[in-house]
Amino acid sequence: MSNLPTQFTGVTVTAKANVYFNGKVVSHSVLFPDGTKKTLGLIYPGSYHFSTSVSERMEIVAGACRVTFDGQDSVRAYAIGQSFDVPGKSGFTIEVAGLCEYICSYGNAIPPVR
Repeated sequence: MSNLPTQFTGVTVTAKANVYFNGKVVSHSVLFPDGTKKTLGLIYPGSYHFSTSVSERMEIVAGACRVTFDGQDSVRAYAIGQSFDVPGKSGFTIEVAGLCEYICSYGNAIPPVR
């Protein structure tokens, strides 16, 4: 199927959720011993724009989405096991028709391309 992790060991998870768009996008931060951070989240149906300060990799764990990167007109579809990268100081609009689950890696926490 995919190479996405099903669990993380030896990490700290923050109890307080990151809540965006009136609860339509919710995530929890996962902190690794080396100082890197990921978030695990859910996106409910809708269209949402996010800005990035550092580079991000979004890995789709369940569901599907359509993404338009800032400065581009084309829309790209992503499903379970697929990922997309967003440059730092940029942004993207993500559209979800059903529930979408993701892992987001930031900056130096972005895993190498498989």
